[in-house]
Amino acid sequence: MNFSPDLDSAIDAWFKEDIGEGDHTTLSTIPEPVRGKARLLVKQAGTLAGVEIASHIFRRFDNELDLIIHLQDGTSVEYGDIVLDVEGNAQSILQCERLVLNVVQRMSGIATSTREYVKLIEGTGAKILDTRKTTPGFRLLEKEAIRIGGGFNHRFGLYDMILIKDNHIDFAGGIQNAIGRAQDYLKQNRLGLKIELEARSLEDILIIMQTGGVDRILLDNFSVEDTHAAVRMIGHKIETESSGGITKENIRKYAECGVDYISVGALTHQVKSLDISLKADFQS
Repeated sequence: MNFSPDLDSAIDAWFKEDIGEGDHTTLSTIPEPVRGKARLLVKQAGTLAGVEIASHIFRRFDNELDLIIHLQDGTSVEYGDIVLDVEGNAQSILQCERLVLNVVQRMSGIATSTREYVKLIEGTGAKILDTRKTTPGFRLLEKEAIRIGGGFNHRFGLYDMILIKDNHIDFAGGIQNAIGRAQDYLKQNRLGLKIELEARSLEDILIIMQTGGVDRILLDNFSVEDTHAAVRMIGHKIETESSGGITKENIRKYAECGVDYISVGALTHQVKSLDISLKADFQS
């Protein structure tokens, strides 16, 4: 992952949120010169994510902390696995503890869930996509966790793709108006963004195919049977994406319809964090 000033600024804001005017518990109980060592331990099987970010957090707070990374992002882990060792100023380690855990636990939970979905559609040719249903201020890391888990990133925000959904279509006065205005907008502003448009029915598919001018069709809340029919109608002339009502129980059936992508909002908005802990190590 390429670190950016935006990530550094986010980490600084997270520290400010958590530490505020000072970690009075640590400052009052641990003398400043005391050195310590701690281990990041896995307590639940899953897919590890956030190690690279955790390392950056530790060093952002105190660049004299020594880190030994035992497991990399994307590793399948089991209970008892050691992710990393950190050694240095004990006050620094303790002040980083909660932020590191929050990041690694949530990112690992997302990566674990993503890998489960990816395995369910293996061999179909379909790809798992994330959505914008992310935690405000944490989107970059949540989408990175999706990638680590084997999924693919959809647009990062409203700025890097045109996605014309039902409300846009209704306010624009129909599919043809929405497509035409989007194309005009791109030309006027010299933008090379792709256009995706939501279809709500097989009738919409016909209108979209006749109108043209889109790069991907979103099959929103289509049944498996209608998805099969839509893919046949489109004939792979335009990319297809299934979304809405997708679960672990039915995702394979949707993938077998021949769609190119399946977007799953639950990867980020219904995820359960992986159980990971940071424990002081006195045995080394």
